[in-house]
Amino acid sequence: MTSIIKLTALSGVQEESALCYLLQVDEFRFLLDCGWDETFSMETIDILKRYVHQVDAVLLSHPDPIHLGALPYAVGKLGLNCTIYATIPVYKMGQMFMYDLYQSRHNTEDFNLFTLDDVDSAFDKIQQLKYSQIVNLKGKGHGLSITPLPAGHMIGGTIWKIVKDGEEEIVYAVDFNHKREIHLNGCSLEMVSRPSLLITDSFNATYVQPRRKQRDEQLLTIVMGTLRADGNVLIAVDTAGRVLELAQLLDQIWRTKDSGLGVYSLALLNNVSYNVVEFSKSQVEWMSDKLMRCFEDKRNNPFQFRHLSLCHSLADLARVPSPKVVLCSQPDLESGFSRELFLQWCTEAKNSIILTYRTSPGTLARYLIDNPGEKMLDLEVRKRMKLEGKELDEYLEKEKTKKEAAKKLEQAKEVDVDSSDESDMEDDLEQPAVVKSKHHDLMMKGEGARKGSFFKQAKKSYPMFPTHEERIKWDEYGEIIRPEDFLVPELQATEEEKSKLDMGLANGDEPMDQDLSDVPTKCTSSMETLEIKARVTYIDYEGRSDGDSIKKIINQMKPRQLVIVNGPPDASQDLSESCKAFSGKDIKVYTPKLQETVDATSETHIYQVRLKDSLVSSLQFCRARDTELAWVDGVLDMRVTLVDTGVLPEEGGGTATAAAAGTEEGVEDGELVAMETEAAGVGAMVIGVGGSSEAAQQRAMKSLFGEDEKEAGEESDVIPTLEPLSTNEIPGHQSVFINEPRLSDFKQVLIREGVQAEFVGGVLVCNNLVAVRRTEAGRICLEGIQCEDYYKIRELLYQQYAVV
Repeated sequence: MTSIIKLTALSGVQEESALCYLLQVDEFRFLLDCGWDETFSMETIDILKRYVHQVDAVLLSHPDPIHLGALPYAVGKLGLNCTIYATIPVYKMGQMFMYDLYQSRHNTEDFNLFTLDDVDSAFDKIQQLKYSQIVNLKGKGHGLSITPLPAGHMIGGTIWKIVKDGEEEIVYAVDFNHKREIHLNGCSLEMVSRPSLLITDSFNATYVQPRRKQRDEQLLTIVMGTLRADGNVLIAVDTAGRVLELAQLLDQIWRTKDSGLGVYSLALLNNVSYNVVEFSKSQVEWMSDKLMRCFEDKRNNPFQFRHLSLCHSLADLARVPSPKVVLCSQPDLESGFSRELFLQWCTEAKNSIILTYRTSPGTLARYLIDNPGEKMLDLEVRKRMKLEGKELDEYLEKEKTKKEAAKKLEQAKEVDVDSSDESDMEDDLEQPAVVKSKHHDLMMKGEGARKGSFFKQAKKSYPMFPTHEERIKWDEYGEIIRPEDFLVPELQATEEEKSKLDMGLANGDEPMDQDLSDVPTKCTSSMETLEIKARVTYIDYEGRSDGDSIKKIINQMKPRQLVIVNGPPDASQDLSESCKAFSGKDIKVYTPKLQETVDATSETHIYQVRLKDSLVSSLQFCRARDTELAWVDGVLDMRVTLVDTGVLPEEGGGTATAAAAGTEEGVEDGELVAMETEAAGVGAMVIGVGGSSEAAQQRAMKSLFGEDEKEAGEESDVIPTLEPLSTNEIPGHQSVFINEPRLSDFKQVLIREGVQAEFVGGVLVCNNLVAVRRTEAGRICLEGIQCEDYYKIRELLYQQYAVV
């Protein structure tokens, strides 16, 4: 059955930025990726906010922030509440990406757009899938299935295949890589052919990529030259994606004795480096065939690095001997350890900076790539430091005030609880002679003689003396433990040793990074002018297919419709023209703008209408295989739509006022012209506005359904309503038989009902009285004498159809 397919670009069109698109398939809406750019632009969030409550499911293609960076904000702040689908590596590595991104920002600035709890809440909603696992959706998504396919680029990277009723096939393939790498196989787009709609990016459409061997030689030359000149090498990489490819490559080079690099240091520096490597060890099944064979034959885990030191702070890195090569996050140099090391190392001519990723325009890394000869830079230097002096005193005073207020509030709550417990005790003991104090009750001897009672008193009351029992505090894990209660005095460090440890001088080393997590801090920012003396080089290790390969792959897939997203305007235009050149009229190509909605519905004359409850309740449904069908006779109420949307048909087609009240020429009393059509045995009603010409009616229909007189991307929120006709207005229709039963299947039905049936010359003879045969036109013909068997067989034959 033909579906209504629309794509709205929320971000990542006609530019290089985060990817986020809303795909509508009938009533079900997918959010394809939920990315955020490196600058955390709120424009992306403002657009997403308008559509977030319409989303029924989210499909994530890759684990990096430009594909899922806005997910914690959408879940924590915008109220996104639906199932999120991703592969297992995207789930695990995506968390590492977001943890590292948050910590990198938090280390140098007051970052409050989302918290680690928001990250956890967002990833708790993810349903983890394996490659080629088919998931059939339920509810509004009945008839829809989604399947993740390998995309290359990053571990767990996904091409999503969405199928509707086994007919409409939609493929979402962005940032894919068809080439096999050290740790990943290439994408599997050869499994997809002739999809109804292909959504892909044009990021590399005009990019000519050097050969992999040439890039590896360039990297090795720079690394060896810098290390032998006693310099350090900073390689800016991501957290848990492309870094795995470079880590494998460098560790293999370090293992080679002929390289002579074994005497130098190799380090991986980010906030979650240990977790990234441990997760990689457990995901070998998602890696390339080469690594799989290595693991199966020799039982050597390819991510059991021999030469790679794992560091989580600059203090850990300081312990690694120089000269050294450091794989460091973030790739944009906007935050994280890569920016801090860049500030330290860029002023030394013996050092080298290697950029491996073309991040969004406006970032420091992209500026250095686009301006390779730049020598002077004005950079913002952000730091988080401990409070000292007057600022520290003011902070401590505020904290003291807060603690005292919290303590008083807690004591007040305890008093209320104590008082309620004591009042309950009074009621149980029926003892009126009680002297109330603030915290305790003191029973006075001889006071308040007890009155007689029918029931015998079970307990005697005794004098009670003031005593305070400290209440035990607990949380969800049990009693709260105070570490100071378990300290051994003899083992505690002296004040001098504590000060040395605080300054990182206990072993005579240089001052290390202080742990600022438990001490009061502040963030500072200043502008500094840096002279870049270090060698800055861009080497492409992005893991994306180049322009020629993208065009060949699209030509091989032969999609009926193509939507081009995420790429500069010139690249999108180039890819569009190339696809039209090799496919001609066989393909429709769309290059949408921001917030523009592309209508990719296969059938042209198909519209979406709203049915009234009174109409739905009057329908008589007939079951045909997995669907139910009914004939509808109704009238479209277009008047509300015309008035609400402000769309006026052209001259000859009537006006909005005329359609509503019938006061203008061109429409007589709001007359509606109905045309009944029958296609493939299914009846439908096509309603037009009365007017002087057929062309005017068509223009009015286009205006009505948002296909004319509207700006691009603007969509009517008001859907026309199909209202029922009165009983005397229903025109009636001939019965329509829907289905194509086979005579062999019908024979089995007859035998089960006790009717003798056998084929004689291609004709099914039943009880030697009735013959069932198929005509040249494909219809089934029933012949025989008029008897009880004839009517029985005819009734059984009718049951094989859905009759409407």
